[in-house]
Amino acid sequence: MSPPAASSGVRMSNSSLRAWVHEVAALTRPQHVYWCDGSQAEIDRLCAEMVDDGTLIPLDPVKHPGCFYARSHVNDVARVEDRTFICSPEKSDAGPTNNWSDPAAMHTLLKQILDGCMAGRTMYVLPYLMGPPKSPMARVGIEITDSPYVVANMRIMTRMGQIALDELGDRDDFVKGIHSVAHLNPAERYISHFPAENLVISVNSNYGGNALLGKKCFALRLASVLARDEGWMAEHMLIIGITDPTGRKTYVAAAFPSACGKTNLAMLVPPPEDLEAGWKVETIGDDIAWLKFGADGRLHGVNPEHGFFGVAPGTSLATNPNAMLSCRTNTIFTNVALLSDHTVWWEGMDGPPPTQAFDWRGNLWTPQSPTPAAHPNSRFTAPASQCPSISPDWEKPEGVPIHAILFGGRRTTTIPLVYQAFHWRHGTFVGASMTSEKTAAAEGKVGELRHDPMAMLPFCGYHMADYWRHWIAMGERGGSRMPSVFHVNWFRKDTNGRWLWPGFRQNMRVLKWMVRRVHGEVDAEKTAIGLVPHADDLGLNELGITGNAAEQLLGVDRAAWMAETEERDRFFQRFEDRLPPEIFFENAALRFRLVMRRSA
Repeated sequence: MSPPAASSGVRMSNSSLRAWVHEVAALTRPQHVYWCDGSQAEIDRLCAEMVDDGTLIPLDPVKHPGCFYARSHVNDVARVEDRTFICSPEKSDAGPTNNWSDPAAMHTLLKQILDGCMAGRTMYVLPYLMGPPKSPMARVGIEITDSPYVVANMRIMTRMGQIALDELGDRDDFVKGIHSVAHLNPAERYISHFPAENLVISVNSNYGGNALLGKKCFALRLASVLARDEGWMAEHMLIIGITDPTGRKTYVAAAFPSACGKTNLAMLVPPPEDLEAGWKVETIGDDIAWLKFGADGRLHGVNPEHGFFGVAPGTSLATNPNAMLSCRTNTIFTNVALLSDHTVWWEGMDGPPPTQAFDWRGNLWTPQSPTPAAHPNSRFTAPASQCPSISPDWEKPEGVPIHAILFGGRRTTTIPLVYQAFHWRHGTFVGASMTSEKTAAAEGKVGELRHDPMAMLPFCGYHMADYWRHWIAMGERGGSRMPSVFHVNWFRKDTNGRWLWPGFRQNMRVLKWMVRRVHGEVDAEKTAIGLVPHADDLGLNELGITGNAAEQLLGVDRAAWMAETEERDRFFQRFEDRLPPEIFFENAALRFRLVMRRSA
């Protein structure tokens, strides 16, 4: 028998959903079952309860109205890739870039952990909608959790409650998610995905990326499998709309690995001279994009999320003013520093550091302390609607037409500031061969290359080579209507280790060139690697980038690129006979073009 249900305003008659909830309750044995309706009264009550038990600390109501501060357990501060599993029926379908576990064996293990794990707790049934209401791209998920902190964050990150149940109706195609904090035992921490069952089970973590199951777990890992099977794309991409002085809008989706400027680009403020001329950048989404062919034959994109789960350190009014304004109100801050006046601080914020604070562990901190005040992965969860640059198009049910796809990595050498792929298949190869240099000793040797195809390495829910095959198939289906593909690198340095490109707001120069390329309004130089802009078309002289600096920023070093092709060959060998021949041929063609240009 299921435990009694706590009162809620939810209206629901879906028998499949009710039966599944009863099944999970019988296993986990909570004291109460509560169906979340997503109302303001509900979240006010939950937050008040978390304040009473110390889970949340309310922030200053004038400086941070509606905001709360939270700390996670010291052993639970980030995604855990080594504890994340794809439980596909066949091991070969998970591929060499995922951890695989046999579904039956994983179910047996997780059942032991889940057995009675919610005793004495409330089990929250959390319906949520990914994507705009009434959108053909939208999907419904149900997360069952024993964490009110998860409920509070999911209410910001998704369209949660009655709206999702209304969208679902009597259908049984909802994505299932079971989450329990359990005992926060890292040795028994599992984030397990069962693509054949549309199911995620996450235990022993309360960190966002492991516990907010609508985010990476559903919106990327499971959705990538659904997208493959149904003929669309689930991508780790921002979406922006760029309005030019004529009023024309061009929409760009962009994929970047971590520490490569993704959030800053999603909320870019153009330089004053561009704003005065009539250029504008609007935010559709900052992290995830679902792309599906529209009635016009083009790929259309939606942001399936409803909020931002942003990294705090390094975010400031100087680097990303729109992010700072987004999280001023109605935000949950996790693992940043707490000041005595109940405001927050983190490394990289504007102005001098405070004379003292309480760090993310709750210890007294001063600028002389040997450890940072905010955890490097500390976060803010803020409603996307609060972003000053949010687009009026961001909740269009049909999505926005994607004109260009942009890849980018952090490379101090070899890769030029920007280049355009020759065509979609070449662009797929460009994305598949994306690399970034590691930036911290904890990640390995500083400067060492990390392959991160399409920025999806930790998030693709099936064999990466089959994922590339799906990209190629989408291109064949879309033909000439597919988006143009570009690659950028904001991080080139000269031989003295100085940055060649100013970045941040000046990245608008590259976006303007891409817009003009998409609409056939500017020329480019054909090189062995792709189509590269002329220096004058980026206004490099205006930035004082001339001569050798301009050549390094936009040039193609044949010897370095030949070594690049060899590095890519070594990476692609991991995928053996599953590698699409088109990827192999594109790398061979790149090598051929490099040889021919050397001999010319």
